Amino acid sequence: MNYRHAYHAGNFADLAKHAILLELLARLEAVPGALTVIDTHAGAGVYDLAGAEALRTGESEAGIARLMAAPNAPEAFRSLKTAVARLNPQGAVRLYPGSPRLIAERLGPGDRLIACEARSDDHAVLTEALRGFSGSQALMTDGWTYAARQSFRDRARLLVLIDPPYEAGDDAVQAAGLSRRILVANRRAVIVIWAPIKDLMSFDTLAGRVEDAAGGCPVLIAQTRLRPLTDPMRLNGAALLIINPPDGMEGPARDIVDWVAASAGEGGEGRVDFT
Repeated sequence: MNYRHAYHAGNFADLAKHAILLELLARLEAVPGALTVIDTHAGAGVYDLAGAEALRTGESEAGIARLMAAPNAPEAFRSLKTAVARLNPQGAVRLYPGSPRLIAERLGPGDRLIACEARSDDHAVLTEALRGFSGSQALMTDGWTYAARQSFRDRARLLVLIDPPYEAGDDAVQAAGLSRRILVANRRAVIVIWAPIKDLMSFDTLAGRVEDAAGGCPVLIAQTRLRPLTDPMRLNGAALLIINPPDGMEGPARDIVDWVAASAGEGGEGRVDFT
């Protein structure tokens, strides 16, 4: 499948991914010590929801537009709603922040963000999106290769976000392989993997690979299923798989995926499993 960020900015999957990511960052930032974040597939950083790509799918209408208009959304969405409102001071939701922009806004003094993006057009926008955020760097490079080549220090505070477009047939294999390599060097690293859900067999295979790569480290799997998994030709949901999740993540993650599934789904469900 092709899941380039610009076409799906602000959709149901972004709501779940970004709200959970911000909850995770809040917990990591509460712990003393410098944090390094690597975003392997950063995208453009900020997206115009009135742009051609976003309008082609219109997915933000059932996603961020619905969330911003919902007065009773769970507390776990507060940070995401605040970030979106800050980017749109005129009120209407025209711009949507991607993961690297959200991360950059939350980092503290001494923290670092390395946002990797291989496309030159997206990298140019990403560079502007991160301008002015101390410690945040946009690299035009292949994120798989960059992260794999790093010599991660044992016990250093590290978060790696793996969010590929799943254009290549081996993205799931690469995500598991990179996770294993990181954990060999730094057993305490927190790794977040985004994955589409089309059919149960494919997703279970991916989850099994990630759990094997974790090598006994805890894994939290938060699924947003829009509908029963009966048509493998459709994007039926999305998931975050978090290796070494901070304490306290299970409750907010459940609130987030349950609300998104109920708001944007068609008889679907949210599911959170902890292994």
